This record gives sequence, structure tokens and C-alpha cells, in this order.
Amino acid sequence: MQKVFLLKGKEKPVLHHHNWVYSGAIAKQDKGIGKGDMVMVCSNEGKFLAYGYYNEDSKIRVRLLEWDENVEINEAWWEEKIRNAYTLRKERVENEDTNAYRVIFSEGDALPGLIVDKYDEYLSVQFLTAGLEVRKEMIVSILQKVIPVKGIYERSDSNARTLEGLGMSVGVLYGEKPPSNLLVKENGLLVNTPIVEGQKSGYFLDQRENRKKVAAYTKGMKVLDCFSYTGGFSLNARKAGATEVWSVDSSASATEALSSNYKNNQLDCNEEHVITSDVFQFLRAAQQKNQHWDVIILDPPKLAPNRQNLPKAERAYKDLNLQAMLLMNSGDILATFSCSGSLSLEHFKQILAWAATDAGKELQFLEDLGHPIDHPVRAAFPESYYLKGVIARII
Repeated sequence: MQKVFLLKGKEKPVLHHHNWVYSGAIAKQDKGIGKGDMVMVCSNEGKFLAYGYYNEDSKIRVRLLEWDENVEINEAWWEEKIRNAYTLRKERVENEDTNAYRVIFSEGDALPGLIVDKYDEYLSVQFLTAGLEVRKEMIVSILQKVIPVKGIYERSDSNARTLEGLGMSVGVLYGEKPPSNLLVKENGLLVNTPIVEGQKSGYFLDQRENRKKVAAYTKGMKVLDCFSYTGGFSLNARKAGATEVWSVDSSASATEALSSNYKNNQLDCNEEHVITSDVFQFLRAAQQKNQHWDVIILDPPKLAPNRQNLPKAERAYKDLNLQAMLLMNSGDILATFSCSGSLSLEHFKQILAWAATDAGKELQFLEDLGHPIDHPVRAAFPESYYLKGVIARII
């Protein structure tokens, strides 16, 4: 096996089982290493550190998989990893009320760049790295063996592939193409999941448990769900007994799907309260109209794709939460989220505190929210922790 040698002093993250080796940490390497090839990562003196796959087109030059020199990374190795990941979800997540969840969470399951989501009898998969791209056929074969499904559909259309020097790739990899009207179960609700046309892999599975927790605050309340997409928070709130739910999203196809999801669950829906609009503009207009909701939910898309965008994202998060708080009174509940990995929970709370001060409000944190168990975070790779949120109260 060809070798990559690190600069002196760059071994520590590898010894701590971090998954990434950046190009700047490499002193030298054997000639002729191909894109996606498995390599042995060594110290500057030549001591074995780990195995991983290589990509000269990426700043993350090697993604590490195994730290035991005596272990061979073959098809059996991949099957064991995939089977272990699936077993956790099968035992801890899937039940009569929920049949949609993340099976493999990239570095969180020690399989960098691989995302697999299960939607009832279909899998939606993403191969985000060169090392996985060259092993795609093998991995699809293992998935068929481990998880009995009708079809496996690829959604490798993330910008992460561009950073790897890869083009976009979508389409059926096995079996049937998922139907456009596929209904899955989440928390006892039926949700239309457009695997082929939807955002990410089809649905935002990471908010499943948070939707249930937020819904517990909505009984008898008037609720505003911002960035509602196809209605995850809205539906859970309505089911929990919210008297009125307003849903706002900039995507017309999302709000159309949201209305359909109300019908799928035989829940009353006031079409006037399903609104296609820019959320920032909607909140400002609501202030002019002196509108009020007892519970406001803010679940925006990733505002900070990387650390370079963090200052701009900070201002956007502050403005968004400020505009919401200006609509709120004492006793009202704010459930607010960030899916920007470069923004810590502590920093997010600080931004909320600044927004509360500017809004002339006193904010009380009630609950911290994060990932469900099908989005685990390895201790050695804290960068996987991206989703954070709080349930707060105006006092």
C-alpha cells in the first residue's frame, strides 16, 4: 500500500482518531497515488498511524477509516460498519410511528462522506467523497444485502462533491425509482417525502425529535412556523392541539406539499395560513400589522456554510430572532435553530441574548435541542455536531 508521511508535530489529530488529514499536514507521499486510493498514513519517521482514502483534488487530502494496522479494509470491513450503523437505528429509532431515519451519518458513523437515509422501503444515498465514488458499486451491493428495500436512489448533488473535484450524480442505483407521492411515518404523522425532487435527501430527518419536543408547548396556542418546508413542525403542533398554525416558506412547492400533508393526516388546514413568502419580509410586515403568535418557530437553512461566512451569518441570525421577538409578549415561546456547524450552541445563545436586548425583551432558556440518535457525533470528530436549538420564553 502506498504511503503518505506527515510533517513533524501533525500526528496528534490522527492519534486522537480525527477523520481528516489536510494537505498542509503532509510532508511527502509516494508517487502515483490515484484519486480515491487507499493509503497508509505515517508519521514523519515512517511509523504507522492510520488507513484512509486519498484525494489530491481536496484540501482534505486523506479521510481516515481505520487505526489498527492489522485490520484489512475490504468488503467485509465495509459491511460490518454499515450493519452496525443500521442495527442501532433499527433497534432504537424505527417503530410503528416512525419509519424514516438516517441510517449512516458520515463521520458520525466512522464512514466519512457517506449519507444513507431510509424512507420506508426506499434508501436515499449520497456519496460525497472520491474515496466513496470509486467504491459506490460495492457499497450499494452491501446496502441491498443489509437493508431490504424496493429501491436505492442517489442524491449526490451536494456542493461537497465540487470540493472533491466530483460532478453531481443522481438517479436509481438499485430497484425502483421512489414515487413522487411517497408517504412515510414520523411521530405517527404521514409525511409526503419527495426523495427525487426534495431538498437534501428528500426531508429534514434531523428535526424529528425536536418537532415532538416543540409541539409539547403548542396545545391551545397560536403558532407561527417559519421556514416550514413541507410542514414538519406545523403538523406536529396541529396534532398536539395548537388552535391555529401559520406556516411560512419561500418555496411554493414546499407550501403546496405542506397543504397536502394536512390532508394526508386528516388535520384541519386554513389555506390562508399557509403562506409562500420570504420569512424576513413576512416578520417585518407582521409587525406593521400588530400581529401576534403565542409560539414562534424559526428553523432557517444553513446561514454559515463555513467559518468565513460566520460574521455575515451572525448578523442574519440576530436579525431573524430580533424580528420574531418584536412580535412576542411575556410568556410566549420561541423555538429557534441553527444548522450551521461553525456556530456553537454557546455562541448561538449569545446571539439570541443580543437580539433580546435589542428587542427590549428578557429571554429565558428552557431547553437545549440537538441531534436525534440517528445523527450521532463521534467524540473524536466534534465537527459532526451541526444542529443546535433552544426553546426559550419571553419573561
